[in-house]
Amino acid sequence: MIPGEDGFSFCRRIRQEVDCPILFLTAKTEEAALAEGFGLGGDDYIKKPFSLTELRARVAAHLRREKRQPTHTLNRGGLRFDMQAKTISTQEHLLSFTKGEYGICEYLALHPGQVFTKEQLYESVFGLDAEGDSSAIAEHIKNIRSKLRAENLNPIETVWGVGYKWRKANLL
Repeated sequence: MIPGEDGFSFCRRIRQEVDCPILFLTAKTEEAALAEGFGLGGDDYIKKPFSLTELRARVAAHLRREKRQPTHTLNRGGLRFDMQAKTISTQEHLLSFTKGEYGICEYLALHPGQVFTKEQLYESVFGLDAEGDSSAIAEHIKNIRSKLRAENLNPIETVWGVGYKWRKANLL
């Protein structure tokens, strides 16, 4: 039991942020509840009573599956990053970003809550040998925000006098 929240709402919230197995351990035995759990993104539904042996076996099976299927995705604040294809999407749309904009978003999203100066972002995304300067970061951030605002998203926060960070809100 989760204090103040049911498992379905918790699953709905966490599934937007993480890509890992979700197992329901529940006393609900109705078929409709089981279907709802799977529909919300649950990977397994274990009804009480159950044995620890069964629970361990099911968890081990899910962990084995995770090792076989490496994930190259990251979910942050309503956005899904495909780090192989270098794309960002919402549930409804594939968003269009330049290579630099994507790099900034990915770097910040991989380090939520951590503040980076323009110089740190420039070096991390474009490299030390890149031509140009860190003032380009502010322009990229402006363009990123414009594109994300169209999706009612605002995950990048300015820390005045320091730099930028990916908002840590809604992360577990």
